[in-house]
Amino acid sequence: MIVLLNLIVSASLAQSESLAIGYTELRTNLPGGRHANVRTMRAIVAQADGGGRKTIASDLVDSPNAWTQFAGWSPDGKHAIVSRGWQDPENAQWEEEHKAFRMNPGKWSLDSCLVDNVSGKITNVTAVDRVSHYNGGLFFVAGGKSLGFTPLIGGVSRPYIMDMDGRDKRDVSAGGAGFAYGYGASPDGKHVCYHENYQVYISNVDGSEKKHIKTGNPFDFAPKWSPDGVWLLFVSGTHGHWNPYIVKRDGTGLRKLADLNGYQGWILFLDVPDFHDGSSDIPAWSADGGSVFYTAKSGSNVELFQVTLDGAVKQLTRSPPGTLHYHPTPSPNGKQILYGSMRSGIRQLYAMNLSDRTERQVTRLSSGHGAMWPHWRPVSSQP
Repeated sequence: MIVLLNLIVSASLAQSESLAIGYTELRTNLPGGRHANVRTMRAIVAQADGGGRKTIASDLVDSPNAWTQFAGWSPDGKHAIVSRGWQDPENAQWEEEHKAFRMNPGKWSLDSCLVDNVSGKITNVTAVDRVSHYNGGLFFVAGGKSLGFTPLIGGVSRPYIMDMDGRDKRDVSAGGAGFAYGYGASPDGKHVCYHENYQVYISNVDGSEKKHIKTGNPFDFAPKWSPDGVWLLFVSGTHGHWNPYIVKRDGTGLRKLADLNGYQGWILFLDVPDFHDGSSDIPAWSADGGSVFYTAKSGSNVELFQVTLDGAVKQLTRSPPGTLHYHPTPSPNGKQILYGSMRSGIRQLYAMNLSDRTERQVTRLSSGHGAMWPHWRPVSSQP
């Protein structure tokens, strides 16, 4: 039955695959804290007009305390990346009481899986020759020749590379002992960027020639390669008081690109107390690399902005008081932007045509539900 549903999803998307998006839905107001709501997360694929909405990788939700999260696409758009998480509810209660994560083996598990868009086949690549109980941050290297991820080993997150089938896993931390994540491969597949102990680094894919991008700030986070691989975009400052910065891959040209006007830089994705303060709301490159989309305070709102690399700022949304925008994600050809927006207390997804700034609502969730972490499917005919 699951395979049949996946085939129906694939047939629906094949008719309008250029409009495909992936994201995560969850409950946001259940009592019991973070885990009570996180365990309701489900990976969703739909069309960008909201049609054809289907849950994918349902087989991964094999217990009441397991969940799925949509985490991205393969470069060719043929596979979805879906994370499968699980937590012992007693451990979750401990975390609520101590307001800290305790991701020990037997208490937590996380795997990163590939889901074929045609057959629905699920491949848990991080479970092959397993190196950790907690494996996140799956990314593709050199357009799909190998995979990277960040297992948690001995309480420390470090980078690994593996073959496309999950075999030949190897540590590429080059002896680094810091807590590192947020990895991404350069477009040419020769380098990776990441943050370690909240400082940004660049290295070769094998971990060699590690270079620290020095900003003088104590908090540097979430680097992203520009489409041409020349620049890095990241946030820098102090925790809760950061701004977008760019720097060339050789470490030159460092500069602050825009100001968040005091925005804390994260979106609370629950309506109940969350000891981890929600989800980072970081800037994103435009499809052509000539500008950056980000969210910033404007009065009582968090609005959507665009800034060119020479610093020209454009405000894209002007919303009723109390509106919070989050997770801006431009379409591959640059004509649209997908983003979250919390209005009337509900976190929905919207898409905007950048040419005239017309907006359409993608999700229509009821109170107590939310849509988060949107991703366009990267196909050549994407709108």
